[in-house]
Amino acid sequence: MTATARRGSTFLQITIALRTLTIFLQAVSAGLLLASSCGEVLHSVGARVTYGASMLYLLAAVPAWKPGGGSPRPVRHATGFLVLASGQVVWGIARVPSLHLPLGVLMFGLSVLALARH
Repeated sequence: MTATARRGSTFLQITIALRTLTIFLQAVSAGLLLASSCGEVLHSVGARVTYGASMLYLLAAVPAWKPGGGSPRPVRHATGFLVLASGQVVWGIARVPSLHLPLGVLMFGLSVLALARH
């Protein structure tokens, strides 16, 4: 593995960890949303940070794949995850908890799985 590929892989691991943490914090802020008035602001800000972390994950997946000639799998996973995050935004804004909450649980599970794999 070249130094560039190692750096790309390390950056990818960091973005997966960041994304996992932000999704977990979204679950915490969702609980606060139910319990207090400040929860809505925290959940709204957290949604933007989580979406940004998903975009950063995609940006990290490309250099982890291209320079080292590795598998395009991380790019496919990151793209799929960004699609899921977009669905989260749509269902959250539309206030459809029957889709928003299970999708959030799915995203957290997939993110933990990706974190364990890397």
